This record gives sequence, structure tokens and C-alpha cells, in this order.
Amino acid sequence: MNKALKNKILESLENIKAVNPIAIDVKKISSLTDFMVIASGTSNRHLAAMSDKVIEGLKDSNVSGIKIEGKGGDEWLLVDAGDVIIHLMSSEARDFYDLESLWDPDL
Repeated sequence: MNKALKNKILESLENIKAVNPIAIDVKKISSLTDFMVIASGTSNRHLAAMSDKVIEGLKDSNVSGIKIEGKGGDEWLLVDAGDVIIHLMSSEARDFYDLESLWDPDL
């Protein structure tokens, strides 16, 4: 289910034109979640639309307990779906925080 959910999230992000969506398998290094999905948006409005689309897909997949952080912000939205945590970021925030290198130094 986790892998299928991750793939559905990536597909939703690609359909809404997210910039460079990636998934990182963190099962071996984190007890918080199985996958981190990271994607950039082109504007605040795009980030909000990406968040809405992801949440809609999660609800369609009967995922419960979805938590959202940063709603109304302009740099970084986080959607916590339990087994998958989704980081939706401005390009500037993504470059600054460089989560890809934090969670997978080989990227």
C-alpha cells in the first residue's frame, strides 16, 4: 500500500505540473514515515493547488488522519499522510533546505 500510495501522490503531482517531484525511501533511516515526497511549485497559488490535489487523492484512497502544516504560507507546505510525508516547496525554499541531500546524500 505504501508504494502504491507514493506512486499515486507522484502521479497527482505530475498531473498538476509540479516541478521535479521525487520520492525518497526513508524506511531504513526514519521511524516517522516510509517515503518523503518533495516537489516544487511555481507560485503560492500553485503550491496551494498542489496541496489540494494531493489531499483530494489521499481522501479518495481512504487515507485518514491527514495533517497539513504551512497552509497559507508561501514557502513550504507539508502534508503528512502517515506512511508518506509530502513537502511542497517554492524553488527557493527547496534549494535552501536541500531536503534531498538530508534524506538521501546520494542524490
